Amino acid sequence: MSLPVVRLVWLGRVHYSELLALQEHWLRRLQADPRPGTLSGTKAGVLLVCEPAGPVYTGGLRGGLTPEETTRVKALGAQVHATGRGGLATFHGPGQLLCHPVLDLRLLGLRLRTHVAALEACAVRLCELRGLRGARARPPPYTGVWLGERKICAIGERSGAEPGRGKYSYAKTFWLALQESAVEDTSRPTAWL
Repeated sequence: MSLPVVRLVWLGRVHYSELLALQEHWLRRLQADPRPGTLSGTKAGVLLVCEPAGPVYTGGLRGGLTPEETTRVKALGAQVHATGRGGLATFHGPGQLLCHPVLDLRLLGLRLRTHVAALEACAVRLCELRGLRGARARPPPYTGVWLGERKICAIGERSGAEPGRGKYSYAKTFWLALQESAVEDTSRPTAWL
């Protein structure tokens, strides 16, 4: 029996609207397959990896930018998008690595919290590889990775279930600032201005 495969797709620098369209395409493709594990054999989904082509703010289910902040960042050239993911407002910009998994969690044998913990562990390891020592995840209910008191990796998930298919995960946001100069405080969504 073969193991489930997750396809890795490097997109390079892309605009957020293009990334959203690709996520929706892969989600529809994953959901359309009537039998688990038959998407091109044993594919369990895709990991879309990219760098934002420009500044973008996304708002989660728990909140976004105020109307005043939205007007201000748009005037400076940033895009603003509402999303169906969890969390608050998040900034995405050049210099960040964005990873957007679209996965069949059941096929991978994962629960959502286990999946999020694996993403956090991956982000901590990437920080170590880039020389950012001391990065760590915080215990639930927090998600993401911190370097000291600064959040350098945010994770916002959207998951659901399909009749007869089980759980899938569609990560709307998983970003990591890989350059020390790009480390930012996401608790202040307009800190870059």
